Amino acid sequence: MREYLLTLCITAAVTYLLTGPVRKFAIVAGAMPEIRARDVHREPTPRLGGIAMFFGLCAGLLVADHLTNLSQLFEESNEPRALLSGAALIWLIGVLDDKFEIDALIKLGGQMIAAGVMVMQGLTILWLPVPGVGSVALTQGQGTLLTVALVVITINAVNFVDGLDGLAAGMVCIAGAAFFLYAYRIWYSYGIEAAAPATLFSAILMGMCLGFLPHNMHPARIFMGDSGSMLIGLVLAAGAISITGQVDPDALNLYAGGEKEAVHQTVPVYIPLLLPLTIIAVPAADLVLAIVRRTWRGQSPFAADRGHLHHRLLEIGHSHSRAVLIMYFWSALIAFGALAYSVNSASMWIVLSVVILSALGLLLLLLPRFTPRAPLWAQHVVPPRYRRRRSRAVASAPQGAGERAPGASAGTEPDEDDQAAAAVVADHRAPVTAGVLGGNGATALGHHAHPGDRGKSARSR
Repeated sequence: MREYLLTLCITAAVTYLLTGPVRKFAIVAGAMPEIRARDVHREPTPRLGGIAMFFGLCAGLLVADHLTNLSQLFEESNEPRALLSGAALIWLIGVLDDKFEIDALIKLGGQMIAAGVMVMQGLTILWLPVPGVGSVALTQGQGTLLTVALVVITINAVNFVDGLDGLAAGMVCIAGAAFFLYAYRIWYSYGIEAAAPATLFSAILMGMCLGFLPHNMHPARIFMGDSGSMLIGLVLAAGAISITGQVDPDALNLYAGGEKEAVHQTVPVYIPLLLPLTIIAVPAADLVLAIVRRTWRGQSPFAADRGHLHHRLLEIGHSHSRAVLIMYFWSALIAFGALAYSVNSASMWIVLSVVILSALGLLLLLLPRFTPRAPLWAQHVVPPRYRRRRSRAVASAPQGAGERAPGASAGTEPDEDDQAAAAVVADHRAPVTAGVLGGNGATALGHHAHPGDRGKSARSR
């Protein structure tokens, strides 16, 4: 466990430290596209965050290769090199797309080629556990098709959900944490060395997401772009392929009855589509709904729109931060809920605690008028919107666009409640927009910033 944690920390540190220089490089390179109709951010933001994430991946694999126990993994298995090869290819395609906006079909072809590269180096599905039947051996062609399909579906599911600041990185990190616990239990508790690559991939994936999140939380200073979203999607798919098609369920020996009972015990990892897509159920559902919605309208399945789940949360009145937290809790509830079926009684309370807390947090966030406030001891470490105010009086006279909202202290930016109060008492209101900074807790509607304020905000960055 210590070596996995060390690999995670190194990956997170490298990703975090490189994101700042990568942001400056993206600005110089002109990787700051114009704001589109479907975007929810208000200012051009640099992309190419996947560059830092890719070097974090390389650093994690390099450190693991020099650790005592994990170094044996690189000697006995070719899967880490297969992952690196496929990741390098998909990352290069993503960088080109972030800069030059390449065609969607070209990206799809690149995703399939990256999956084929991993298959050629041994990272493929060899057999498929089917509940009630047992392990079904696959031919080379069947294994290749299933592997490519899983990689393409996972990459696009993560790419589709990357629409709000910090959303994709946080959801994938939660899914990676649940998958890490499952893979580590198989590797450590049952002594199955074939589960070690999936455990390593999950640890590195969490490090990539945790290192990038501080730069990507709302308001984001940099976006991961397709170079980042497709990369973490491929790493997540690689872990799923490794543990689904490489680990024999009969080796778990969960029951004395044999192979069929072992498969039945581990069925939550293989559904839906007999593959471990439960850990990304929310992005996968968003992907399916997007394809149905667009084809129903006679559009291309790759045509962009504002109909994703996170866009709908903004439209019904949730603020940007609240919409992201709701998606986080949904992901944790589904991922750890599925994980609860595959853990023993000794560790069940840990997983159930996460599930209960996720359900409680989701319930509180869905309450329309509930605004969480941090306790007094945490006032200095949370964003201003969650701090307690001693007094918040609303002025009766209208304020100008450049005046500070009631309750805002001097020398600080007004929080979401202050901006909403200013919007209420203002006689002249600008057109509202959804999903921008300034939503008051349960609402995402706020007035546009004054051009002078926007310039100040840009200079402060």
